[in-house]
Amino acid sequence: MKIAIDGMGGDHAPSEVVQGVVEAVKIYDDIEVYITGPEDKIKEELNKNNYSGDKIKIINANEVIGTNEHPVMALRRKKDSSIVKALNLVKSGECDAIISAGSTGAFLAGCTLIVGRIKGVERPALAPIMPGRNGSFMVIDSGANVDCKPNYLVQFANMGSIYYESVFNKKSPTVGLVNIGAEEEKGNELTKETHKLLKEEKHLNFIGNVEPREIPSGETDVLVCDGFVGNTVLKLYEGAALNLLGIIKDSIMSASFMPKMGAMLLKPVFKKLKVKFDYKEVGGAPFLGVDGICIKAHGSSDGKAFKNAIKQTRIFYSSDVIGKIKKEISENN
Repeated sequence: MKIAIDGMGGDHAPSEVVQGVVEAVKIYDDIEVYITGPEDKIKEELNKNNYSGDKIKIINANEVIGTNEHPVMALRRKKDSSIVKALNLVKSGECDAIISAGSTGAFLAGCTLIVGRIKGVERPALAPIMPGRNGSFMVIDSGANVDCKPNYLVQFANMGSIYYESVFNKKSPTVGLVNIGAEEEKGNELTKETHKLLKEEKHLNFIGNVEPREIPSGETDVLVCDGFVGNTVLKLYEGAALNLLGIIKDSIMSASFMPKMGAMLLKPVFKKLKVKFDYKEVGGAPFLGVDGICIKAHGSSDGKAFKNAIKQTRIFYSSDVIGKIKKEISENN
């Protein structure tokens, strides 16, 4: 498969982007990668990584869209930007997928306007995978659509279920609706109407409402909500995890000798816990509903994160998630 990567997207571009790509092409012999960005800078980074093979191609792009720019206006003005060049590679069919750690707004707008939606999809949705106590879970939508209609959320549920089943190889994953109470009558008009519609989706393994306090358990595979709620859940979850680990570390450092010795013995446990909550292990969040594989990587992604984003993209491609979503949408329209 062929993957387009926004070589100038992210806090550590292009050095970490190139490092991750070089590591990935050494592991996976079935991929070609097109890196977009200033040719001289990309070549310089490839030389630093001692790469001289033919699996990485450079697409020259001399502009960069910043996180503080208006997404749609920037896409229109900066046709020679690294992200627009990468998106057009997917639009033309030259590449099968795009990965970017750049401006989230520009990426989501570009995926929708340039790559385009799957026919019948009303709103594409961002669907990150999060670590839970009993397993990984998906939050869909996590920020692409802050204002939603009930039928949007039903589509989110269907697309999320297809992705989770295909990528995690879990038959009939559980689907829950994020709400302020477990009872069916709880919530606002959006959640109450969505609950009714999801109950009618007999092919979905819909388990009803899921309260926010139950989210970290990982008992529910796919959590459905509008983008405002989803983005709040995502950021609170990330912040809580980081602060909890920080509190534990601070407590250990200020403790007496014996607790510190106990902490030393538990170091492998803490390390394993840290890895579990590390976004770099996943690589990125799929943007479902667009007619191409689109992966949004974290803005602070390093080489490891980009390598794992490529790994995730390969699974997405080999599982034919887009083909399955197209079939599901066409059958329901």
